[in-house]
Amino acid sequence: MIVQRRAVTAVLAAATLLLTAGCSSDEGGGSGSGGDGGASPGRTSPQSSSPAQAAEEAPPAKGSVKVVRTVTEGLKSPWGLAPLPDGDLLVSSRDEGTITRIDTETGKKTEVGEVPGVSAAGEGGLLGLALSPSFASDHMVYAYFTTESDNRIARMLYEEEKPSGEQLGAPNTVFRGIPKGYIHNGGRIAFGPDRMLYAGTGESGDTGLAQDKDSLGGKILRLTPEGEPAPGNPFPDSPVYSYGHRNVQGLAWDSKQRLFASEFGQDTWDELNQIKPGDNYGWPEAEGDSDDDAFHNPVAQWHTDDASPSGVAYAEGSIWMAGLKGQRLWRVPLKGTETSADPQAFLEGEYGRLRTVVSAGGDKLWLVTSETDGRGSPEGGDDRILELQVT
Repeated sequence: MIVQRRAVTAVLAAATLLLTAGCSSDEGGGSGSGGDGGASPGRTSPQSSSPAQAAEEAPPAKGSVKVVRTVTEGLKSPWGLAPLPDGDLLVSSRDEGTITRIDTETGKKTEVGEVPGVSAAGEGGLLGLALSPSFASDHMVYAYFTTESDNRIARMLYEEEKPSGEQLGAPNTVFRGIPKGYIHNGGRIAFGPDRMLYAGTGESGDTGLAQDKDSLGGKILRLTPEGEPAPGNPFPDSPVYSYGHRNVQGLAWDSKQRLFASEFGQDTWDELNQIKPGDNYGWPEAEGDSDDDAFHNPVAQWHTDDASPSGVAYAEGSIWMAGLKGQRLWRVPLKGTETSADPQAFLEGEYGRLRTVVSAGGDKLWLVTSETDGRGSPEGGDDRILELQVT
């Protein structure tokens, strides 16, 4: 590896850790159409602007996406992505239960190790990845995964000086007991700007769990790095940060440290939500916009054919949202916590299903395809990671 490149990219990767943290039956029903760069079927929710939001600068109404290069290909069921401080990437394989390191200069793949205890079936398996906020000193990698009995989060020591395939230490489970199912396992994890661990969960097909604040299903959780309920959580001695979710798939913070999350709808509306601690996001009583003031309405919503959203990232004043069934990348320009223009679609159908998008610093994104997850097209071939330049 080139030492100079690692030094230069360290700052970008550190920033990425702060910014990054289905199913429309993953990816289910609904209808609608969208054009690359044209008018979108995405709908935005009317909300009143605060003076602070009104003073914030909005990005241009129309943006752009350029595929700079294919970083690597030949991946199998990739799901989570974690940028390393030297600029390389760790990617999880949902079905194989392995973590692989990608050299972002050469595309070389090196298996780091297999996570023991992963039970891959349906939408479950080895899902989200995140690096410890103290990774430079503790070298800990966090993983969200499905076991025979639950979904859980564990951390593992990453020792890159060891031989390929033997670089992961034994998993230390920091949080367990998240409901599992053949569908709706959630799985996205990310450390926030507050250095707390956030996890998006699903209701595992049992819709009633989403409104039950004593259940871990259908929630966004906020934990300490050791897996305890984080200080300042809205419910006493509880890891629950927000509730009323169907299947949270993406987590990202904007430049003002506000949290946004993507969520699979059922048959009508997929959602992008701005997350407020303690708020109820409606499922199963509401899907998309609701007239009920008890529920927090989405920032934007899409027909399920046009999105089935997975990962989200923040860059250049917009949230970028990967679409599985929709097979496109959505740009959602923001002014405060509202959209400043209609969502805009890119890459429609060009790379198949899109699973994960992560900030690479500045105007760059990493984008992971998902054609080998059992719902992609056979002709889609192996999956890849792309480098994008966006405005």
